Amino acid sequence: MNNKDYFVHPSSFIDDNVQIGEGTKIWHFCHVMSGVRIGKNCKIGQNVFIDRDVKIGNNVKIQNNVSVYRGVTLEDYVFCGPSMVFTNVFNPRSAYPRDISEYRKTLVKKGATIGANATIISGVTLGRSAFVGAGTVVTKDVPDYALVRGNPAKITGWMCECGEKLEFKDNYAKCRICGRRYEMIGENKVIREK
Repeated sequence: MNNKDYFVHPSSFIDDNVQIGEGTKIWHFCHVMSGVRIGKNCKIGQNVFIDRDVKIGNNVKIQNNVSVYRGVTLEDYVFCGPSMVFTNVFNPRSAYPRDISEYRKTLVKKGATIGANATIISGVTLGRSAFVGAGTVVTKDVPDYALVRGNPAKITGWMCECGEKLEFKDNYAKCRICGRRYEMIGENKVIREK
């Protein structure tokens, strides 16, 4: 792996058949398994494990001590905070190993943020620009732009793409930082106005 287009720290292991995009940096003590696809300009922190066949988009940031297990897909601009956890088997038993066909797929959509020490139970989708608070345990799908906190995760607000909390009035919100506009449709759906 002596490609000048990306950086891999000498203490890390990159298996065969891995694609790494231009500008990506992989730091100390990481292991990237075969079949992984990592996009451009990603930052992979210390002690990160990326399991077989995982797909990671462009401009993704994975902080220290995160394992991205088989069945997880991270779209562009996803942020994974330090020591957050993905699972891939819903009911693991050491004495009864699960076949790969039993792994549940997890999708983290573009721009989503997962806070430090959060746990994402397998088989869920985190919506576009969703925000999972530190220490939160996500057991079901999270809508686009939702702010979730607690155990189990509950919607406690809504977030702009830029990361600012939105304040709705009569089902409409305008971000006070970037000016993007949003509409609330029902209790659990927010869309960005074009």
